[in-house]
Amino acid sequence: HPVALQLGGSETDELAHCAKLAAEWGYDEVNLNCGCPSERVQRGAFGACLMAEPLLVRDCVKAMTDALAGRVSARSGAPIPVTVKHRIGIDKTDSYDFVRDFVGIVSEGGARVFIVHARSAWLKGLSPKENREVPPLRYDFAAQLNRDFPDFIFVVNGGITAHIDALAHLQTSDGVMIGRHAYHEPWALHEVDQQFFGAAVSMRSRLDVVEAMHAYATRETARGVQLRHITRHMLGLFQGMPGARAWRRMLSDSTRLARNDPDLLLDAAQQTLPARIAA
Repeated sequence: HPVALQLGGSETDELAHCAKLAAEWGYDEVNLNCGCPSERVQRGAFGACLMAEPLLVRDCVKAMTDALAGRVSARSGAPIPVTVKHRIGIDKTDSYDFVRDFVGIVSEGGARVFIVHARSAWLKGLSPKENREVPPLRYDFAAQLNRDFPDFIFVVNGGITAHIDALAHLQTSDGVMIGRHAYHEPWALHEVDQQFFGAAVSMRSRLDVVEAMHAYATRETARGVQLRHITRHMLGLFQGMPGARAWRRMLSDSTRLARNDPDLLLDAAQQTLPARIAA
């Protein structure tokens, strides 16, 4: 915690119902996806294509906000907010006015926090992967939103991989979201609490993480969770280190995964990784 649940949809009643479920299940934030460009998502009438319908997005946010009225995070005691993640435009729109108007209209539904992926989403002709790389980044649009709507919170996202870059963006935005880089190289986050929040220096190693995740996996598999649903998100833990390929291979071994034995994590660490990584 805090943990946010992202929803995709455009049916106000369904989104309101899901927002209530999110509160019941202990989430601290509910986010509406207005940024995904995939054709499958477009066929479902949600994601980035919703930026063409800001009035509908406003109504969706209002329905979710109303559904969460009076509900608070069990962790913090604070009201559970509805936030919106969006692009700066759709297709080859290069006008700042488009995203400014989108934010202005959507905010009428009660949203006060916007996560801005500082690229347009090209709805035709690019794959989702290409949509994360080809459309040019316009961080200046995110910074301008922060100036034009000083009462709202803007979190910039897109192409940010280094702490020094995050520090620079915090001069013009209220927050920074690091997405796929954190997923593919999670160890990159191990100094965040120290560098950004003044926490004590962490002495944890990657092997400490493996041991902690082993304990977690033991609890979860006892509840019926499949180990593969845990290990698949740990493949990048040793990215860039000696033995990383062997680590990924062992955690992807279908025979071992079928046993649903959390000791696979310890075996992978002990058998394929040099001891020096613990330092």
